[in-house]
Amino acid sequence: MPIETVPGAWVNKRIKEDEITKYMEHGRDFIPDDEIAFKIKNAPKDPAPQQVRDILKKSMAIKDLTPDEVAILINVKDKSLLEEMRDTAFKIKVKIYDNRIVTFAPFYLGNFCVNSCAYCGFSKDNATAKRKVLNEQEIRKEVEVLAGKIGHKRLIVVYGEHPKNDVDYIVESLKTIYAVKVKTKNGHGSIRRVNVNAPAFSVDDLKKINEAGIGTYQVFQETYHKETYARMHPVSTLKGNYRWRLYCMHRAMEAGIDDVGIGALFGLYDWRFELMALIYHTQELEKKLGVGAHTISFPRLVPALNSVITPDWPYLVNDEDFKKIMMIIRLAVPYTGMIITAREKASIRDEALMLGVTQMDASSRIAIGGYSDVVTAQEKNKQQFILGDTRSLDELIRDFAQKGIITSFCTAGYRCGRTGKCIMDLLRSGAEGKFCKLNAVLTFQEWLDDFGSEDTRRMGLPLIEKEIAEIKAKNPKALDMFLQYHARIKKGERDLYL
Repeated sequence: MPIETVPGAWVNKRIKEDEITKYMEHGRDFIPDDEIAFKIKNAPKDPAPQQVRDILKKSMAIKDLTPDEVAILINVKDKSLLEEMRDTAFKIKVKIYDNRIVTFAPFYLGNFCVNSCAYCGFSKDNATAKRKVLNEQEIRKEVEVLAGKIGHKRLIVVYGEHPKNDVDYIVESLKTIYAVKVKTKNGHGSIRRVNVNAPAFSVDDLKKINEAGIGTYQVFQETYHKETYARMHPVSTLKGNYRWRLYCMHRAMEAGIDDVGIGALFGLYDWRFELMALIYHTQELEKKLGVGAHTISFPRLVPALNSVITPDWPYLVNDEDFKKIMMIIRLAVPYTGMIITAREKASIRDEALMLGVTQMDASSRIAIGGYSDVVTAQEKNKQQFILGDTRSLDELIRDFAQKGIITSFCTAGYRCGRTGKCIMDLLRSGAEGKFCKLNAVLTFQEWLDDFGSEDTRRMGLPLIEKEIAEIKAKNPKALDMFLQYHARIKKGERDLYL
């Protein structure tokens, strides 16, 4: 169905007003534009060192920061205090997540869309874009590369908003992805967790997606600033309804999806406002639903084909402010997973490791069909944006191993029921790290044996020995079972976890 012939009835039936209003208080949503602007304006312009250190102490205790405290950190300019913030952010990350980084691949299944987002190459108004939705055979072909040649275990699948890739297509595509098993030298490669980045659906549709066995459901508000949102998303389109999108995580949790990911596209509006709004959003989820954001993403605006965003756009975020955003997210929401994508150049992503980031992609291709067709992957008119870090998964793992960072392919949590409030409580207490350290080593050994180049194995195997020594010292109760599983994996068994 061509974009221009999508019937109005299909668009109109997507939004159910009662699934907006029932979550609101007194007819108002939870993003108070004026209050946020007031807090930013009136926060101390040169915060006292002790005031900042008291906030950092609270963060180290794994307690959420208030919007007022976040506003204070936003205004820190003193280099020594910024360094203390940086050090604390890293210490919190290590305290909760240890020295692990989780990797994934983005997988774009279609670029048909009924929306006209002013900054996106997939906009329906972009007449030069080549449109495609992958069929079952093409999905299998892509996954065979992702799971069988690269070695990914975790995907974020991305869909446009269009009848061609509606909820039924999403459900069937998830089934196809999970069903692919690719022979490797020691067994088979497969995708074990599929996170979904998709439109804002109704509760009924989200129940269908949940039943398909997803990991995290991601929807980014793009910009929380209502005036800018209206400017970027025409009201005549589905995405033009600000509140329908804003309350999608409320609907997801009602539908049984308890791992949700939020985010903002930094650069559409003042980054300080967007950062504050993200804090309001995760606190709303905690307050109303008992579970905060499982992950927070902070993609930075980059040029896209036929976008209205130009190099002189007033809200583009520079590198130093971008680093501050990452630091403050880790300090403000200590337990959350933080995702940085290959939009960013390699040097920024490497530095992000020290600022609290816990997840990033590698070997990424964002063209439709880009993994199995390298030529297609380079066709810019099929891409949503331009990649900044083009390292392969093998290269990324080797670079991180040199820094003492272990790459984890663990997907045990959601398969063992450690999701939602359960995982949040475990993260806050530090208990989840004990499971994750064990499973990180097991999955890293598996990946090195099946997919690692000789150079990467030379870097990775000594790191495993170091990690095992740490497990012996810090987690002796789990040692016997871990060592049994580790020995079995080295003999060729796969997908063992604690």
